[in-house]
Amino acid sequence: MGLAVLPARLKTELAAVAEGLISGKDLTADPQTASHASWAEDVKKRHPELDSANVTEILRQEVGKVFAAVLEDAGVFKRTEDGPRAFLRFIGQL
Repeated sequence: MGLAVLPARLKTELAAVAEGLISGKDLTADPQTASHASWAEDVKKRHPELDSANVTEILRQEVGKVFAAVLEDAGVFKRTEDGPRAFLRFIGQL
């Protein structure tokens, strides 16, 4: 799979999220993590194994999942039942 360029601010924000998840800080109280708080708490619930040794990798994987979902939603031909049919209609018009 290729690489994606995400906003540079995410590097700092995700480091703060990681630190907050490990320390148990209120992520909603920090402007740097507030916008990620709900997502981060969901990640923590889905990953009971999350600890200081693996938090960075878990967050990296979870950001990838969000990014993949955004790309799927942005697609011209969605991965739904209608998507492939619409693509074939498009190809047929070329």
